[in-house]
Order: sequence, then C-alpha cells, then structure tokens
Amino acid sequence: MKKKRHNYLFEIQYIGYRYHGWMVQPGLKTVQGMIDKTINYVLGGEIKFKTLGTSRTDAMVSANHSAFELFVFDVLDEEEFLKEFNINLPSDIKALSIKKVSDEFNVIQSSKIKEYQYLFTFGAKNHPFCAPFMVSVMDDLNIDVMIEGAKLFEGQHYFGRYCKAPKEGVELTRTIDLCEIKINDVVTASFFPENSYVLNVHGKGFMRNQVRLIMGTLFMLGKGELTLDQIKESLEFSDIKKPLGYIAPASGLNLNAMSYDDEIV
Repeated sequence: MKKKRHNYLFEIQYIGYRYHGWMVQPGLKTVQGMIDKTINYVLGGEIKFKTLGTSRTDAMVSANHSAFELFVFDVLDEEEFLKEFNINLPSDIKALSIKKVSDEFNVIQSSKIKEYQYLFTFGAKNHPFCAPFMVSVMDDLNIDVMIEGAKLFEGQHYFGRYCKAPKEGVELTRTIDLCEIKINDVVTASFFPENSYVLNVHGKGFMRNQVRLIMGTLFMLGKGELTLDQIKESLEFSDIKKPLGYIAPASGLNLNAMSYDDEIV
C-alpha cells in the first residue's frame, strides 16, 4: 500500500552571510542544504522527504521571515518536531512555526506579498560587525534624489533591465506595490552607524537579482552617475536587456516579511 504524503509549511528566519544562498548546491554550504541535513537527522534518516523554499535567496542574503514546504511520508508531531528541529539547527537558522497544509497549497505560487529590505549607509566604513546586515557605500550619496527615484519603480512596469539573464518566456512586466527609501529605524544595533537607510520593496514576486539591481541603480543615481529620466526610460518596454545599473552587494538584502492566501493555507 502506497504511503500518503503529508505537507507542512515552516516559517523560518536566518542570517545568510555564511551560506551560498538558499538552494542546495553540491560542495557548498546552503540554507536548504543545512535544513535538509537537520530534518534528516531529526527523522532518524529513515523517512523520505523533500523541501521546497518560497524564495531562492542569493549567497549572503538573509531572511527575517521566509518559509519552506516539507513533503514527508509520515505524520509529524508538530510541536515536538519543531522543538527538536530548532535544537539541532545551527544558531543562524531558526524555525518560527510549523503548520499542516493541503495538497492545493504551494509555497511559491500561494504567496500574496513579499517584503524586502535593503540596509545601507554611506560616507564612511562601518564597524565590521555590520557586514552581515548592512552595506556601506564610501561615496557621498544624494539621498533626496534617491528617495524620489525609488518611487519611480512603484506600479506596473517593464523590468527587463532589472533581471539577471532572464529565461525565455519569463514575464518581464511586473508590479511593485511599494518602493521607498527611509531612515532606518527598524533594524538597530549598538555598533550600527548613527545614520543608516533602508530601501523597502513590496510585491507579489520578484525576478533574479531584481531588488539588488534596483538598489544598484539607485546608488548610481545618488552618486550622480544616472538621472531620474534615465530610470524612467529604463522602465519602458525595450529590446535592451542590459541592466541600467549594477547588482548591489547581497549582504544588505533581507526578506523581511511575507504572507499567504488564508483560503489556501
């Protein structure tokens, strides 16, 4: 008799600084690889399972609130499994919750909104303890024009110049619900510089390096290397696939929050 598959949604958080991204890669330490290794240990190495992450974060990208789906051919004692899972996970990964979900649920397609944060400062080198969380731009930046530039990305636009090597058939017209730069008062530490900033970007889904390309473009705008008009033009349909800006360093990026359709979960 074929065993029934059971599906569980895990909410997690992690610091990505010492990992080569989310997805399992041979010979490299990844978040998914560490999670799979820990699940296998907790299950005693005898039960078949598979994990699927909600977002394939890049190397050194962190997550305050991410998720993955566990497909396993056994019923879990949710409370006990969550306890043992956290005991055996490394200190830079934490499981927040576990919930049984239906076969109709898909951790990637069922998400309603994803919220990314990018922390940065400028003008001086940060304390080394900042490295996993915040990027320091040594140049002076015109924050006022960057604030204005960030708002240009809101709404429905063609983002063909804000995706690294898009695959054939990928929909390049996307909608961003919120894109704004503000003074950082949400992530703090005693070793942070006196003034720091955060780019907040909200949307249903993002393409490869999209948020980091937006941030790199805004850095160039702040340095006076690009204009607001150039950014406006880059968001109009074009056969040009070369990014307007550059991919900002990964360590400043954090998947801060996400939500799911309550009717599906």
